[in-house]
Amino acid sequence: MKKRKFPTAQTILLIIAALVALMTFIVPAGKYDTLSFNSADNTFIRAGLDHQKTLPVTQKTLDELGIKIPLEKFTSGDIWKPINIPGTYKNLGAKPQGIVALIESPIKGIIEAADIIFLVLVIGGLIGIMNLTGAFDAGISWLAKTLKGREFVLIIAVTFLIALGGTTFGLAEETIAFYPILIPIFLAAKYDAMVALASIYIGSSIGTMCATTNPFSAIIASDAAGINWTSGITNRILFFVLGTTICIIYILVYAKKVKKDPSKSIIFSQKEAIENHFGNTTNASITLTNRLRLILFVFTMCFVIMVYGVSVEGWWFIKMTSVFLVGSVLIGFIGKIRESQFVDTFVKGAGELLGVALIIGIARGITVIMEDGLISDTMLYYASNLTSGMNKGIFINAMLYIYGGLSFFIPSSSGMAVLTMPIMSPLADGVGIGREFIVNAYNYGMGLFAFISPTGLILASLAIVKVGYDKWLKFVIPLVLILLFFTMFGLTISVYM
Repeated sequence: MKKRKFPTAQTILLIIAALVALMTFIVPAGKYDTLSFNSADNTFIRAGLDHQKTLPVTQKTLDELGIKIPLEKFTSGDIWKPINIPGTYKNLGAKPQGIVALIESPIKGIIEAADIIFLVLVIGGLIGIMNLTGAFDAGISWLAKTLKGREFVLIIAVTFLIALGGTTFGLAEETIAFYPILIPIFLAAKYDAMVALASIYIGSSIGTMCATTNPFSAIIASDAAGINWTSGITNRILFFVLGTTICIIYILVYAKKVKKDPSKSIIFSQKEAIENHFGNTTNASITLTNRLRLILFVFTMCFVIMVYGVSVEGWWFIKMTSVFLVGSVLIGFIGKIRESQFVDTFVKGAGELLGVALIIGIARGITVIMEDGLISDTMLYYASNLTSGMNKGIFINAMLYIYGGLSFFIPSSSGMAVLTMPIMSPLADGVGIGREFIVNAYNYGMGLFAFISPTGLILASLAIVKVGYDKWLKFVIPLVLILLFFTMFGLTISVYM
C-alpha cells in the first residue's frame, strides 16, 4: 500500500481558509467601533461599519469613550492603527464568505502581502547571485575549518543573537532571509537542516514571545493598555533569559544526537535531497580570495544595514527590499557577472522562493476572509466575556490561552495589540492585578502559538528549508509543552507576588 504523504503548506492553508470561510456561516457577525487619529487635520475619527464621526483630540474624548490611553500616545504616532472602542460591540447581519470569496482570498492576500512577498523574491535573487560567485562555498569551507570541534558554538550564537533581535526590535519576517545562508553552514557542521531551522525560527519566536523593547508588540500593547511600556519588563526579561536558555539546550540535545548518529534525524529520509538542494557543503578545496571576501562583506553589510534601519530608523519592507536589491547589483559588479547572466540568475533565484511567497499570500488571505466575514471582533467579544468572575491565577492563565487562540485568527502582533488591549486590559482592574500582566499574557500567548501556528511564518520557513509541517510538529511539540508549563507557572506566581 502506497504511503500517504502529508499535504503541502499551500494545501494546508487552503484547507484552513475553507474552514474559516465555513465559520462565517456559523459564527455571528459583529464589530466594535474604532477610533483613529487623523494627523492631517488633528482630529479623532470614530468609525463603525456604516457611520463615521469626527471628534476633538482631547483627553476628555478618550475618557468619555472609556479608553485609558494617554492622549500623547496618539499624537506622537505611537499608536498609528485604529483601536477598538470598549463597550461598542454590535451584532450585525451575517456576511458569510462563500466559494467566490474563498477563491478570491489568496489573490487578495497576495496583494495585501505584496511588501513582504517582494522582499522574499529579491532575497531569492540575491542568493542566486551569491551562489554564482562561489562566495558562499568559499565562506562555508572556511567557517567549517574554523569551527571544527566547536560546531555547537554556531547553535548558541545564532539562536541567542536572533532571539535578542526578536526581543528588542521584533526580528521576525526578516529571518526568512537567513535560511538559505545559514542552512549550508549548519550542514557543513554535520548537523541536519532541522537544527538550522530551529536555531533561526525558535530564536525569533522565543525573542518575540518575551518581547522587552519590541515596538511592534510590548510597546504598542502597553500603550494601548494605557500603561508605561517599562511596566512588567522585569518579568519579560526573566522569561527571556530562562526561555532562551531552555530553547538552546533543547536544540543542542537534538543536534548532538544527530551529529553522533545522522539516522536519528527526524528528516533523515530527506538528508540527501536537502544537501543537494543547498549545494555541496563538504568541498574544502575552495579558496577564499580577496574578491570573494569583499563579496561576503557586501552581503553581510546588507543585513547589518537592514537591522540598523529597522531598529533605529523605523524602516519597513520597501526600504529593506531596496537594500538587498542594491546589494545584489554591487555583488554583480564585484563578481564581474555579465548583465544578461546577472538578470537570468537573479530571476531564477527569485523563482526558487516563489512558493514561499505564495504561502505568505495565502496565509494573509485567511485574515481577509475573517475581516470580510466580520467574525474577528466576535471572537474577541466572546473571549473577553469568558474571564468574568475568575480568580486572578486562573484569569491570567485563561488570558494566555485566549491570546494563543486569537493569534490563529489575528497573527499580526501590532494588529492584535490595538484591537484587543482596549477591551482586555480593563479586565485586569476587575480581578485586582496590574494591566502589565495582560500585556505579558498577550506576548506569551501569541509567542507560544507562533511556534506551531500555520497562519504565522512557520509554513513559509518550512518551504524554504524543504521540511514538512508534520516533521516540524514532531520536533517542536515537546519544546512547546515545556515552555507552556514554564509560562503558566511563571504567570501564576507573578500575579500573587
